[in-house]
Amino acid sequence: MRTKVLSVGGSIIAPNEPDTGFLLEFSQMVTEWLDANEDARLILVAGGGGPARIYQNSYKKVAEGFSSIQKKNASFADTDALNYACDWLGIMATRLNAQILKTVFGPLCPQDVVTDPTAVSDFKGRILVAAGWKPGFSTDNDAVLLAERFAADTVVNLSNIEKVYTDDPRKNPDAKPIDNISWAEFRKMVGDEWVPGKNCPFDPIASKKAQELGLTVICAGGKNIPNIKSILDGSDYIGSTIK
Repeated sequence: MRTKVLSVGGSIIAPNEPDTGFLLEFSQMVTEWLDANEDARLILVAGGGGPARIYQNSYKKVAEGFSSIQKKNASFADTDALNYACDWLGIMATRLNAQILKTVFGPLCPQDVVTDPTAVSDFKGRILVAAGWKPGFSTDNDAVLLAERFAADTVVNLSNIEKVYTDDPRKNPDAKPIDNISWAEFRKMVGDEWVPGKNCPFDPIASKKAQELGLTVICAGGKNIPNIKSILDGSDYIGSTIK
C-alpha cells in the first residue's frame, strides 16, 4: 500500500475559524482520489492556524502583564518557560483542527487522532489523521516522523504560500520564488532553532530530520485543490521541491 503524507497547515484548515469551503472541497477531492487509487492511503497532519496564534498571543499578553506586577514570579519572565507554554497551546489547537479533519472523513478514518507519531503501530482504513505531539517543534516534524514510520518518501507541506522564496516577499520586493532547492541550502535559510509560532516554509527541526532520512518535501499552496491532486497524481505542479 502506497502511503502519502500531507502536512495541512492550520492557516488552511482554520485561518481564524474552520474554513468550511476548504474542508468540503478538500474532502471531496481526497475521497475521489482514494476511490481512483485503491492501492494508496493518506496521512494528514493538521497544523494549529488561527486558534494557535490567538491563544498564544493572549497568553503572552497575560504573562507580560502578570510579570510586570509580580516580578518575583520568574516562570513568566523566563523565555524557555514562555515558549514551552506557547508550544502546548499551539499543540492543543492542532488537535482541535485534526479532530475536525477526522470527523469530515468519517469511515475513511476509523482511528483516533494520532498525538504521538512514535507510538502509532498500525494504520487502519484509508486515512490517518495526526496532530501535535510535544513542545520543541511543529507538526511538520510529526509529518516527517510518520513518513518514516509508514515508509513514505515524500511529505507535501500545504500552507498559505505557493512556493518557497529566497526571502519574505512581504518585506523584500526582490525576493524570488524557488522551484527546486537542496536541503543544505534550505536549512541555511531557515536555521536550526524552533520558536513557537515561527513563520517559515518548513520547521527547522523537521528539515534536519527530513534531510537525514533523504525525504523529499514539496511546499505548495493549500487552497489550490486541483494542484494538490496533481501532486498526488505525480503530475506537473506549482510548488517548491526540497530534496
